[in-house]
Amino acid sequence: MAGATSPSAAANLAGKSGVRVVVIGDPGTGKSSLVVALATEQFPENVPRVMPPTRLPADYFPDRVPITIIDTSSSPEQKPKLIAECQAADAVVLTYACDRPATLERLSSFWLPELRRLQLKTPVIVVGCKLDLRDEQQVSLEQVMAPIMQSFREIETCIECSALRQIQVPEVFYYAQKAVLHPTAPLFDQEAQSLKPRCVRALKRIFILCDNDKDGALSDVELNEFQVRCFSAPLQPTEISGVKRVVQEKMPEGVNDNGLTLTGFLFLHALFIEKGRLETTWTVLRKFGYDNDIKLRDDLIAMPIKRAPDQTLELTSEVVDFLRGIFNMFDVDNDGALLPSELEDLFSTAPENPWSSDPYKDCAEKNVLGGLSLEGFLSKWALMTLRDPTNSYANLVYVGYPGEFSSAFTVTRKRRVGRKKQQTQRNVFQCYVFGARGSGKTSLLQSFIGRQPSDALPSNSERFATNSVELPDGTRKTLILREIPEGDVRSLLSDRESLAPCDVAVFVYDSCIQGLCSPEELVLLKPSRTVAKLSASHTSTWHQQLDPCLLSFAAWAFIL
Repeated sequence: MAGATSPSAAANLAGKSGVRVVVIGDPGTGKSSLVVALATEQFPENVPRVMPPTRLPADYFPDRVPITIIDTSSSPEQKPKLIAECQAADAVVLTYACDRPATLERLSSFWLPELRRLQLKTPVIVVGCKLDLRDEQQVSLEQVMAPIMQSFREIETCIECSALRQIQVPEVFYYAQKAVLHPTAPLFDQEAQSLKPRCVRALKRIFILCDNDKDGALSDVELNEFQVRCFSAPLQPTEISGVKRVVQEKMPEGVNDNGLTLTGFLFLHALFIEKGRLETTWTVLRKFGYDNDIKLRDDLIAMPIKRAPDQTLELTSEVVDFLRGIFNMFDVDNDGALLPSELEDLFSTAPENPWSSDPYKDCAEKNVLGGLSLEGFLSKWALMTLRDPTNSYANLVYVGYPGEFSSAFTVTRKRRVGRKKQQTQRNVFQCYVFGARGSGKTSLLQSFIGRQPSDALPSNSERFATNSVELPDGTRKTLILREIPEGDVRSLLSDRESLAPCDVAVFVYDSCIQGLCSPEELVLLKPSRTVAKLSASHTSTWHQQLDPCLLSFAAWAFIL
């Protein structure tokens, strides 16, 4: 499981067509000499104060990505330029002089805190220059740098070099390029010495995709197919046996009679990273479409479908059938509901559970154990598709949907066409719930999903409730209630595009308090959608009366 990155793949490395490296550090630490020695492969007798930008050709390093090196001055009058160059850089090479301990101390007392102050997210390569002048009695690089690296996790690598002796000069910029193209931070937790959760989730998805016979292990044939796909080179039988032997010696559960298990697959990648071979894991991730944030690249999940403001996307019957199958697969106890642990397992191949936070966390009905029914499961997907089709499609792909974007969704026809025909083909309807503070809007949403009003937690984000509603003819539709905060009403009603997704409007008021909104505001909705006006003197009545008298009406009203 290894291989060099091919030229054709190089353009896809972290989306970079070039790497910009800035060299900073105290005066006299050897910054300019380092740059000249790299470019000319010899030590310069007369070094300019600051070198002009130096560009290395694409074929200088194996990844075939050109590097531009920016030398800097640390004089006070040049500080604005130094800051600008740091902010434009992909990586920072921070130098100190091996023969001047004071410059080493300045790393943690000035330079590294200054880079943090600038809120840079770029990797830092710490370089000890003038290695040929270092006192042999000095402690090792590892001993010197360990406490500094412990405090400043942004340091990717530490290395010593000598421009005079041409010792490890190219390596400095190789590591700088590598830190950009194959960064450690997204993959590995240095403190815990383990793969990061998002990396584990991505590798798990890749493992499942490559496990063609779904027996929980990669056979020799499957391992070879994986190798060819990622590295364009097959593995010899002896190499496959060697890989499995290494895993089995270190982690017996990593191999079984069928081949390499998920545990063994993850162990191998952790081993590669620990040995500095991050390019191996990054090559695998990028071959399967992942970017530097370890999520699918935008060009793989972009939405190519154009639609009018009053048109929405809905899941196709093909996707609904896929989701039913996924639901049944992860309903391990066959109780007709996904417990929180089962839902986490379902989304364990996504970067994170998309429903773990608002507005999805508590938007659907659950049983007393917190289990989500199939109707609730499909309702959440309907809500995610309505609000963010691209995110919905990405998560479909993460959980195993093999189809294209165009096969996952259908575009609803324009609302005026439905009104003209006096019928609709839509299966998902959105109801805006208006009302003054304290009128019972949240209680209405809570009751719709079978909860007590007191169950609602305070939230600063949009609040939704989604459920399946049976219509008089026996068909079922998905209704999504969206609570409109009182302070958002006027701005919402003044923008017709904001109103376009609204199929049904419900106005809630406390009958003890007159007035909800002006007739002028109310009439904005009347020409294009159904308006229901409901009174609630006591919010507790919602739970008793809501389902039969309101929600079937709200979903049915638009169809009429």
